[in-house]
Amino acid sequence: MLNQRLSQKMLQKLSPQQIQLMKLLQVPTANLEQRIKEELEINPALEESISDYDGEKEDLSEPEQIRDDDDEQYESNSEDDFADSLDVQEYTKDDTDYNNDGGDDYRGKEDKKTMPLAVGKTFHDFLDEQLHLLDLDEHEWQIADQLIGSIDDDGYLRRELDAIVDDLAFQKNVTTTVEEIEEVLRTIHRFDPSGVGARNLQECLQIQLERKEQNANVKLALKIINTQFDAFTKKHYDKLLKALDIDEATLKAAIDVILHLNPKPGGASETSSVNHQTIIPDFTVENNNGELEVLLNGKNAPDLRISDSFKEMLTSYGKGSMKDKKQKEALVFIKQKIDSAKWFIDAIKQRQHTLFVTMEAIVFFQKEYFLTGDEMKLRPMILKDIAEITSLDISTVSRVANSKYCQTEFGVFSLKHFFSEGLQMEGGEEVSTREVKKFWKI
Repeated sequence: MLNQRLSQKMLQKLSPQQIQLMKLLQVPTANLEQRIKEELEINPALEESISDYDGEKEDLSEPEQIRDDDDEQYESNSEDDFADSLDVQEYTKDDTDYNNDGGDDYRGKEDKKTMPLAVGKTFHDFLDEQLHLLDLDEHEWQIADQLIGSIDDDGYLRRELDAIVDDLAFQKNVTTTVEEIEEVLRTIHRFDPSGVGARNLQECLQIQLERKEQNANVKLALKIINTQFDAFTKKHYDKLLKALDIDEATLKAAIDVILHLNPKPGGASETSSVNHQTIIPDFTVENNNGELEVLLNGKNAPDLRISDSFKEMLTSYGKGSMKDKKQKEALVFIKQKIDSAKWFIDAIKQRQHTLFVTMEAIVFFQKEYFLTGDEMKLRPMILKDIAEITSLDISTVSRVANSKYCQTEFGVFSLKHFFSEGLQMEGGEEVSTREVKKFWKI
């Protein structure tokens, strides 16, 4: 005998429009324009606004939420029922300004049109350019060229000088000595970025300090690196105080100089890149006399609106008797395209709003970092922290942080750069894992 039972289940179902919004959130600014062009090609009811882009500000106030019930309501009606019951005049009246003229709530929150940061040279190309500016004889040039080719992407010379002597002999038939190579290497140490060509972290920091203006803090920092490097890396500050016979304030000032050096000079070069790519910052954070302002780069996407011709066609067909089947089909087609255009414009607006509030929350949480640029000021921050501030889902925050970049006065960073786990110290203080890695990572 069959055992039949009734049961109730609650399911969450995403509408196609909500799925579209989730996909748009993941799209970086560099690819957003292409995505909009694709939508313009497949939907004739959607078109670009001809308004002056530089004179308009996009409204980033919270847009109307994309809901499931709109989609379900349309699916529940047949074409005949819809055509017979449609109030064309009411339908063509927009509650939302789909001409995208903008609003006053967020005026001034949008960045000016940003030029892409095109990365077209590799790190080694940058070093080669500097090499060709030197007045070297043929023998020295061969050595320098071999040294640059042996420098890795982090800016370090990992290969032993004895091995480079052998490389020059076998590969270029150049006879040289370790002393000659060291002499040429000292010349490369004067290249930019500072610290390039170092054989280890200690030498890298030493080169950078020697190129700085030699004030009291820099001189002490250089002494720490030259004579107390092991104690410094192990954070044995008591030993440093005793060995150098200084007070805590003086030591802190010197260590602060060291912590602002770059342990990876190759990675700091604006021209260093393994993959040729274009980075367009999605956000800009400006420091206006201690007040941080978030600017959203919305200028890489054109203004969108509903086509006037489609509105006119909808009105024209709506005046008919609705008895002609082809006329009903045309009316349904026009309505679908207008609906799709409205949903897409709403999704773009909602994307901009979600990006903006998420970045504002990150800046609020990491205020000390954005004011100073000191990585040691980065607080432990996970997706959940931002989700709680913005009342967004963690998955939404994750989509925003993925493949997005922020331009600050200290450089351009991926949003993921600002996230890190926390570690509990003996005194109960929580520090970012980035602070720990700062001392140990080369």
